[in-house]
Amino acid sequence: MDAPRRPHSDNPLLSAWTGPYGLPPFDAVKPAHFRPAFDVALAAHRAEIEAIAADPAPPSFDNTIAALERSGRDLRRLENLFFVLAGAHTDDAIEAVEREVAPLLARHNDAVYLNRPLYARVAELYRRRESLGLDAEQARVLERYHSRFVRAGAGLDEAKTRRLAAINERLASLATRFGQNVLADERAFALILEEDDLDGLPDFVRTAARAAAEARGHAGKYAITLARSAVESFLQFSSRRDLREKVFQAWIRRGESGGATDNRALIAEMVALRAERASLLGYASFADYCLADRMAKTPEAARRLLEEVWTRARAKALAERDALQALVAEEGGNFALAPHDWRYYAEKRRRAAFDLDEAAVKPYFQLDRMIAAAFETARRLFGLTFTPVAVPLYHPDARAWEVKEAGGAAVGLFIGDYFARPSKHSGAWMAALRNQERLAGDVRPIILNICNFSRPAEGEPALLSFEDARTLFHEFGHALHGLLSNVTYPLLAGTAVASDFVELPSQLYERWLEAPEILRAYARHYRTGEPMPQTLIDRLLAARTEGQGFATVEYTACALLDLELHGPRAERALDVDAFEREGLARIGMLPEIVMRHRLPHFQHLFAGEGYAAGYYSYLWAEVLDADAFAAFEETGDLFNQALAERLRRFIYGAGNLRDPEEAYRAFRGRLPSPEALLIRRGLADVVA
Repeated sequence: MDAPRRPHSDNPLLSAWTGPYGLPPFDAVKPAHFRPAFDVALAAHRAEIEAIAADPAPPSFDNTIAALERSGRDLRRLENLFFVLAGAHTDDAIEAVEREVAPLLARHNDAVYLNRPLYARVAELYRRRESLGLDAEQARVLERYHSRFVRAGAGLDEAKTRRLAAINERLASLATRFGQNVLADERAFALILEEDDLDGLPDFVRTAARAAAEARGHAGKYAITLARSAVESFLQFSSRRDLREKVFQAWIRRGESGGATDNRALIAEMVALRAERASLLGYASFADYCLADRMAKTPEAARRLLEEVWTRARAKALAERDALQALVAEEGGNFALAPHDWRYYAEKRRRAAFDLDEAAVKPYFQLDRMIAAAFETARRLFGLTFTPVAVPLYHPDARAWEVKEAGGAAVGLFIGDYFARPSKHSGAWMAALRNQERLAGDVRPIILNICNFSRPAEGEPALLSFEDARTLFHEFGHALHGLLSNVTYPLLAGTAVASDFVELPSQLYERWLEAPEILRAYARHYRTGEPMPQTLIDRLLAARTEGQGFATVEYTACALLDLELHGPRAERALDVDAFEREGLARIGMLPEIVMRHRLPHFQHLFAGEGYAAGYYSYLWAEVLDADAFAAFEETGDLFNQALAERLRRFIYGAGNLRDPEEAYRAFRGRLPSPEALLIRRGLADVVA
């Protein structure tokens, strides 16, 4: 990206980034550098915006739309870097800066999109769009800018725009606090265990727990933290019901401690502010506002899919519950199955039904081999190569690969950061330090995958569960969406698509983890190097639909409550506990299952807005990905080159060049039905 216009030798963020591949000078950057750098970058972008808005020349695509795309480069690179660190390697100083700059950035965004003279220029161009002689990409950029201005409220009167700006600034502050509160609760908990507390835990769980304890100053002991991979493994294997309950309660009660990190009041305020903003913009609800610009178009369309899946999933989960309760009774347990028991007895049932022991499977899913498997899949589909490179990064855990086309042309830089640590927010996600574009020359992307797998003991390899390996492939699918981007204008690059379409590349990529060629080559025992026996592979794949009632219910309940929370009945004085309790009762939630993300720690909804009123997106995209993978299966070749070329051209490389429906039709020739999804989840034959 362009260097700032004037030197600031005392602040490395305000000088040209001359590191390898254009990386920032991580070793020189301190938290104290960020606020001054933001002040300079924001002022520079304000000046650029005012110059565009005040241009005496009649509006043209170049002096308005392209000028907007050329503006703010220093601010974009600074934001990208800061929010990578705020998510993946934060501390008290970074969090303090985050609390300061979040409302500043919201205010600045409003200063752009509520700028009346600027909107007048964009609106004039949009009115004359058919006569401007634009190519397809330019027309798309113009349409997306016009939509952004309208949806921001640029056409409203001054009183309403002032109120919108105040709402946006407040929401930005609340979202930052929400995410920081969840991280604080996660940092605060670690269940320290002695050797006698480890009944039922396989070696790989014990090893990870010992490493976690040592990292927290408890050498010789064991610790279960609130990293999802640690929690789920403990719940799956520990025969200590009392300890399972302690871990589970800590996990599900993040964000509702009753103290300084309690998020419930923040949620109530955010829901009310979102509803008010939607009303100011002329929508019946925040969900209506959000979905108008997504593939689903309406909350009703999203709800129809969720409800169709919910009724089948609930029926299957009821049968699963009864089977687990019977297993409890067979073992002489005189108690009703509780949420902290489900995974433990489900693992026992899976072992009995499929002769499948997670402890026997996990040694075949070594982290480095799964990374190599993801790379090999990208080579076979898209001709990409990944070469390790030694470059300065923000944490010793992070590592980098240079990505090239088969012929040697540069694609970009990929950074993987895989282990949980106290400085990292929970979850798994893709981020970008730089997005692809051609407006400022041939700008190559720098894309990151950030995960939270359990760290192994010193000198031991990291072993993944099959679900962890699926997560790795999922996030790498997002990474490819960023790396393969092939657009001119930054606004359209990479993953800048509707949230119910953005999960298609990631969820589709998961499917190649199960490709026989990939499993045979990369699922190898970490000690012997022997490939996973075919009989074990067969049992593993046969068990894919085992437990899908539970998995679908815990997810779909979240998505249904999300739509209701942001619907027309959104309450002005929301009682979060009562809403969650009553909402789950209305849909018939099983008391033995807890939502995958309870509201007080539901970061998809409240640590930002990307998935607010949009958590349904994963299921919506699953309809697409099940159908898209079926296209490969129909050819008899999971790496069919003609189909892979279309997949790259219209999905992975296309950014937001097209409306999502148009993009999918271009790849597949038609839109999908939910049938492939129901088959995949083992729900097609379930009678509700």
